[in-house]
Amino acid sequence: MGTPPPYEPSPLERSPFEPPSFEPPSFEPPSHPRSAPQKVLDVAAPALPSDAADPARPTVPEQPPKKGPVRDRYFDLLRALALFRVVLYHLTGWAWLPLVFPSMGVMFALAGNLMARSLKRPAAQVIKSRIRRLVLPLWVLGAVGVTGMVLQGWSPDSEGHPGWWWLHLTYWILPLSDPPYAEGLPGIHGYLGENWAVDLAGPLWYLRAYLWYVLLSPLLLKALRALPVATLLAPVALSAAFQFGYITLPGERIPSALTDFSTFGACWILGMAHQEGVLKRLPGYVVPSVAPAIALLGLWYATKHGFSQGNDLDTMPFAQALWSLGTVMILLHVSPSWSEWPRRLRRWDRVITLLNARAVTIYLWHNTCVVVAVTIWDRLWNIDVMWQHFSWLLESQWPVLVFTWVLICSCVVWFGWAEDLAAKRKPQLWPDGAQITRPKPRRAAHRG
Repeated sequence: MGTPPPYEPSPLERSPFEPPSFEPPSFEPPSHPRSAPQKVLDVAAPALPSDAADPARPTVPEQPPKKGPVRDRYFDLLRALALFRVVLYHLTGWAWLPLVFPSMGVMFALAGNLMARSLKRPAAQVIKSRIRRLVLPLWVLGAVGVTGMVLQGWSPDSEGHPGWWWLHLTYWILPLSDPPYAEGLPGIHGYLGENWAVDLAGPLWYLRAYLWYVLLSPLLLKALRALPVATLLAPVALSAAFQFGYITLPGERIPSALTDFSTFGACWILGMAHQEGVLKRLPGYVVPSVAPAIALLGLWYATKHGFSQGNDLDTMPFAQALWSLGTVMILLHVSPSWSEWPRRLRRWDRVITLLNARAVTIYLWHNTCVVVAVTIWDRLWNIDVMWQHFSWLLESQWPVLVFTWVLICSCVVWFGWAEDLAAKRKPQLWPDGAQITRPKPRRAAHRG
């Protein structure tokens, strides 16, 4: 299972604030046959002082200029943690990581929150913008990945159905379904492991699910406003119907899409509900009482069905749906809505800013970076000194994690510009916010 983006809100278009204007009253001078024509009062003449009250007209208070949308740094922190957890999980495979932090549910909830806020604009405009932000990084991945697969022998005849091969290849352009990929490729000895295309295509399910959530968001938002509880629980009910065999569908593509939709649909809708203020209108005791019960029900179901290494929440969609819904509900309930970083987190500002600015790039390329890092690290076993004296280091996963992030950072530099183009921003190699001038805290004046 792959994971996130994640994604930055597109700035709302606002016209600059224009203060109300008043024309000074004009007076016609009395006509006189011998008097020369008098000039009209020049509008550029000195005006009365601003503090002088004019009894002839009401005083209109000055309004401050409207500010653009402020980033919620708490959401930025959650998205950064989600990305780090995804990379760590795909490297280690530790079953308890999705329990500690349900990254996919968090990322879908944050995206749903952003989508609901964006839908204050025309829906068609918002959907077009979201799709553009999604597909441009995908096209870059496809240009590299599909080219590599073809060079290693992948062709229309590989699956025996050339027509279907070409048709499915269009999903690399618009991922309405899972883009195809080659299986059993040899890789590059010592650098890229065998069957690498499977790992490269692993995260693509997230883009397909995200795209369908975006397309359905106008309808989901209307349903949420009309029937909030029923709309929120509908994906969970669909997940239960699939899990217990009440609904069975032939094939792979449609069942896979519906399974992912039902697994994380409640999180997406929950994010929309948070943006709409639904959670704030509930009594304060409701979420702390209901959310843990939902999460524990999912945990109970997982433990009853052999939860273990290799058989974790990723293989139990119903348990994943319940656990993600309960824990994400708590995270959104606690949401402090930071417009600025708390003092203890300010040191992480640039790292978190970078992770959020390149969330799609990191998510799409991290699996491949894990494969490359593991393959290269394993070559160190061929060095006698290393395996004789430093076998403990070669067996550790932490150096591989550091190496993986080095490779991810290189992908950010090489491919991250696609996210800037998709957002219609000036491309940057390293968008960690260092170029933004932030106000410095005031210091007390020294007394002589």
